[in-house]
Amino acid sequence: MRNVTLILDDGSRFSGKSFGYEKPVAGEVVFNTAMTGYPESLTDPSYAGQLMTLTYPLVGNYGVPPFTIEPNGLATFMESEKIHAEAIIVSDYSYEYSHWNAVESLGDWLKREQVPGITGIDTRELTKVLREHGVMMGKIVFENEELRMKNEEFPSYSDINYVDQVSCKEIIHYFPSGTSSHSAANSSFFIPHSSLKKVVLVDCGVKTNIIRCLLKRNVEVIRVPWDYDYNGLEFDGLFISNGPGDPDTCDAAVQNIRKAMSNEKLPIFGICMGNQLLSKAGGAKIYKLKYGHRSHNQPVRMVGTERCFITSQNHGYAVDNNTLSADWEPLFINMNDGSNEGIKHKRNPWFSAQFHPEAASGPTDTEFLFDEFVKLL
Repeated sequence: MRNVTLILDDGSRFSGKSFGYEKPVAGEVVFNTAMTGYPESLTDPSYAGQLMTLTYPLVGNYGVPPFTIEPNGLATFMESEKIHAEAIIVSDYSYEYSHWNAVESLGDWLKREQVPGITGIDTRELTKVLREHGVMMGKIVFENEELRMKNEEFPSYSDINYVDQVSCKEIIHYFPSGTSSHSAANSSFFIPHSSLKKVVLVDCGVKTNIIRCLLKRNVEVIRVPWDYDYNGLEFDGLFISNGPGDPDTCDAAVQNIRKAMSNEKLPIFGICMGNQLLSKAGGAKIYKLKYGHRSHNQPVRMVGTERCFITSQNHGYAVDNNTLSADWEPLFINMNDGSNEGIKHKRNPWFSAQFHPEAASGPTDTEFLFDEFVKLL
């Protein structure tokens, strides 16, 4: 195992050993406090451009499930078609694994997908640095290569449109029967008539389980690229997905959502970045959190009630509640820091969640929000 060093933007250095693919990478260093779920997190497109630190010390002990693909093109056990995180950083990698559904080790998977993995890092100290300073850029440098990397500048995370990198490039039509069809994303596309309700899903980096949750509620899902103008299509509801990076890079999506809002009866539901883009379309402003929410145990309260839910989260930006216009109000509030966790329109069927009701991984306490959306169609 080669020696490897994580160098942060502020000059902090953390030494460890490589257990994944050996190549230097740079990205935004973030931490996730979940105890399980590394296959789902690594394949979550929202981690694009990030070096993912896991605070739970033992990682890899249950291996990796098979990367099987369903007839409709969706991965069976993963959240997308590949690993999107730039690297994974852990305290104690388990070389031995045991699980009924495992087919390979985490290290072998990382090597196959050419993604670095570091073990032996003091992740508690790293997390303390990130909590005090806030998330920052970092780079992973292998021994004997530091001089070559020394003069390379840290990239700016907020300047890159990661959504454009991870969004689909064509229109994919999913059916509850388990099949799908593909079409070019141009103005000649139309949605064939059928008796089922149809949801246009704006793919900003959608997790597979969001599509699964919609399909199992017997609706057709028309997945379109993030900047595609779907307003000429005939459909019953609009869904805005999660995704990576700064929502301010996604103005084309905001303009299309704003156009869709001209139909006040059209149900709209957004998750994660979808919450931020819907808020921007409604006139609100977004700000960057100091170190984000990335865990399985974020408590949120439904505004106006005493109902509190434990949620799975992965985001670094939040909606500024103080900038919501008179027509909008917070739907959920984070019980830890008081930040926005969802919005709703006071008259129209438009609402969103900053957390992940579909989980994968994490608690499924809020999956009922998909039922609420489908009821509106």
